[in-house]
Amino acid sequence: MTNQGLLAGKTAFISGASSGIGAAAARVFCREGAAVMLVARREKKLASLTRELLDEGYEAEYAVADVVHSAEVAAAVDRTLARFGRLDVAFNNAGIGAPQAPLHVMADKLYDAIMDTNVRGVWNCMRHQIAAMLPHGGAIVNTSSTAGLVATPVAAPYIASKHAVVGLTKAAAAEYARHGIRVNALAPGSTRSEMIDDWLEQVPGAEELLREAAPLPRIADPQEIAEAAAWLGSDRASFVVGATVPVDGGWTIR
Repeated sequence: MTNQGLLAGKTAFISGASSGIGAAAARVFCREGAAVMLVARREKKLASLTRELLDEGYEAEYAVADVVHSAEVAAAVDRTLARFGRLDVAFNNAGIGAPQAPLHVMADKLYDAIMDTNVRGVWNCMRHQIAAMLPHGGAIVNTSSTAGLVATPVAAPYIASKHAVVGLTKAAAAEYARHGIRVNALAPGSTRSEMIDDWLEQVPGAEELLREAAPLPRIADPQEIAEAAAWLGSDRASFVVGATVPVDGGWTIR
């Protein structure tokens, strides 16, 4: 897709940027004119992607941080401000999945890990991002999931975490819209990523089931989700507040 300048002149912060949707968003946001801070836990992947973007003439930097830890997120936001001078757009995309299991046998540690990354991680990011945006406004996009809109069996903690992201998004939107900060969420359907690929390897026939489950019978490319995130973060979505936008090939209209 050609550059439309959706994010021209803006600085963006992307968590979960080392692979999948986050890495695709880094490329799309740069293409659309943003200076981008890439944030994730895996420094080698971050450094490689940042070098790729710099070599293509874009403005990019990275910060190693685990979104579970508030202090690490605060340092990444501070690094963004020090490097680029401001923060205009945030895409809170870091998240983890879980092995499927019945709720009554799900381990406490697994529940805690999912909720910490998927919910506390968004909470930590929004707190520090909003503080940086208050002087001038901005836009925040959180990654939920179709699992944040509907439920399926044997994935209770993941579903709970993604429903919580929708709730946090609405709460922050209601509180900060009058301060010029728009907060929205995406609900991606099945999308090519390390998490999905690992799951497909573990569950024979799962890919065919996913293809058959939506009106568009295929799995999304990460760039398709990233394009939606860029639009929500741009001024062209200026009247979209507190929404959770499905990007799922029609899966949730069943």
